[in-house]
Amino acid sequence: MGTSLVALLAFMSATVGCAALTWALMPLLARYALARPNARSSHKIPTPQGAGIAVVAATLVVTAFAVGPTTPVFLGLIPLFVAAIVIGIVGAVDDIRPIPVLPRFALQALCVGAIVLTLPSDQQIIHALPLWLERAALLIGGLWFVNLVNFMDGLDWMTVAEGLPVTAALVVLGLLGALTQSPMLLAAALGGALLGFAPFNRPGAAKVFLGDVGSLPIGLLLGWCLLQLALQGHVAAALLLPLYYLADSTLTLLRRVLRREPFWLAHRSHFYQRATDNGFSVREVVGLVCLANLALAALAGISIALNSGAADGMLIGVGSAMVGALLMRFARCKGVTL
Repeated sequence: MGTSLVALLAFMSATVGCAALTWALMPLLARYALARPNARSSHKIPTPQGAGIAVVAATLVVTAFAVGPTTPVFLGLIPLFVAAIVIGIVGAVDDIRPIPVLPRFALQALCVGAIVLTLPSDQQIIHALPLWLERAALLIGGLWFVNLVNFMDGLDWMTVAEGLPVTAALVVLGLLGALTQSPMLLAAALGGALLGFAPFNRPGAAKVFLGDVGSLPIGLLLGWCLLQLALQGHVAAALLLPLYYLADSTLTLLRRVLRREPFWLAHRSHFYQRATDNGFSVREVVGLVCLANLALAALAGISIALNSGAADGMLIGVGSAMVGALLMRFARCKGVTL
């Protein structure tokens, strides 16, 4: 069976599987896992959360069958799968009964560290760096990416608007030979699972949220796929694909630190959240984010095609300018121009 057909079947199977499991879980989530509005929330009434269980389960199961559950490739994915499940369990507990910040981060760090430590010693992104220094940077970056998706999952369809373009780009890049098979198939399954979740999370009529049980492991899985792309030598592409999420979360964190705000507490000061306060509808925000991600995916593809350090610098500059313009637009009242 051809790789493209396997990827398509993985996408379709994860879509159907996630939708069916989400529907089946809805009564249980409504009873035991209500998300009540707080300082960070964009919703006004208690809404079930925890559909991330369906997204992650569909992704992992479909990926296992796509790569072959008895193959050496699957054995290599076991640390990632175990880490995703553990982080999901931590998120599930936190959804129901909040866990203090330090224990939560410690458990996440252990999971990310387990993945970093199991990377082959001959795999390195920047060979000029000492291996231990790059591994330490990957640990910090991985921990940030796990939480980044959680921080950005504050509007209906927001994670879908980020995850679908990124996973679709990873699948296309994999089919073109820029990414190995296992992360490509994982991206196909994750994209399909997010599509299966989307109808239940429509803006204005959301019946369920992902919850930390979904957003945290999704961050881990996306981050791992992007790491595999970087390890193939496509560092610029791996940075361009999640650039909007990286910029919104990182700049928001820095702004809160500089203002000496308690940045570890729930808040509504991300650019995408400020946009809804400034007159943008949720659909407008996620639509613009999705379009930005599609443009970033195109830039990532151009980066790989040109395979030039100078071109990479220019493309990252173009992507940064585009993302910066969108963040500035979100930070102003709708209709106000400079």
